[in-house]
Amino acid sequence: MDNNNHILSSSQQEIDLIALAAYLWKRKRLLLKCCGIAVVTGLIVAFSLPKEYTTTVKLAPETTDATSKMGNLGGLAAMAGIDLGSAAGQDALSPNLYPDIVHSTPFLLELFPEKVTDKEKKQTMSLYDYMADHQRAAWWSAVVKAPLKGLAALRALFSHTEENDSVLNAFLLTRKQEAVLRDLRQRTTVFVEKKTMVVTLAVEMQDPLISAEVARSIAGKLQTYITRYRTQKAKKDLEFTEKVLKESRAAYYKAQQAYAAFEDGNKNIISASYRTEQERLRNEMTLTFNVYNTLAQKLEQDKLRVQEQTPVYTIIEPASVPLKASSPKKLLILVAFTFLTFLGGSGYLMIKKIHWSGEQA
Repeated sequence: MDNNNHILSSSQQEIDLIALAAYLWKRKRLLLKCCGIAVVTGLIVAFSLPKEYTTTVKLAPETTDATSKMGNLGGLAAMAGIDLGSAAGQDALSPNLYPDIVHSTPFLLELFPEKVTDKEKKQTMSLYDYMADHQRAAWWSAVVKAPLKGLAALRALFSHTEENDSVLNAFLLTRKQEAVLRDLRQRTTVFVEKKTMVVTLAVEMQDPLISAEVARSIAGKLQTYITRYRTQKAKKDLEFTEKVLKESRAAYYKAQQAYAAFEDGNKNIISASYRTEQERLRNEMTLTFNVYNTLAQKLEQDKLRVQEQTPVYTIIEPASVPLKASSPKKLLILVAFTFLTFLGGSGYLMIKKIHWSGEQA
């Protein structure tokens, strides 16, 4: 009995679905009209959005292996299941932090004065001026932003403080500078592959040439930033060694001259006080020479250490001017508008049909 009821309910559902499909087919003109309107609307939206060009740069940073630098001790520790590389000598600025570095406020503010040129090579301006005054937007954005601009004008009218956009202060940014900084941060993406540690940098701009210029500038500044971080301690040690070496050289030359002057002034004198003073000056000259010689050797070691600490980057994919726009994807927008409209119209007709059938019952 239950099986018969189940077969009957399944047949009834199949009949209902066939009836709904037949009802939609009868109302196909309405659906076609709605889809036609959706196509026109999708085309308007797709061609109203400004073109965006994306430049991608891939680079492979040098990774330091602390365990290999530990020599035999690191090998024995690895056999025992102890990772000395993670405990000592590991680079604190790993590639996983590169996205945070690029998106940081001080890093992005360094890009504001960079000079960029449009693809027609008619205008050369700073990146800040380009993003603040030469960005195209869809026509409806002016309508949406009109009330906000009105409120901003009223606030500026009753405000006693005037913002100076020409002065760039990372601690105190103006509203216009903050808006440009936010836009630049959204247009810049950095992705780090976990296995290979390959860094992929992408910059999206409305001008293809400016997109390539900004991507190349960011890649160069990132390499400079990492190099400065890794070598700053070694360079400070080198500067200190050079300073102390100059002082020790002067002390050695002074002791050498004092010993020579003493020898020249006391050639034919034989006495205990003479021998004592001569020994003292000789020991002082020898001591200053040993210090000078040790610091000279340390200076060469510090120079080698700076070279060892300087990272090497391999540019896998350099910046190049994109030939095709990455967005907007007009075909995808058109398909999305048409599909959503067809889905919404079908759902509306089905609900209307079910509601009408319920009232008839």
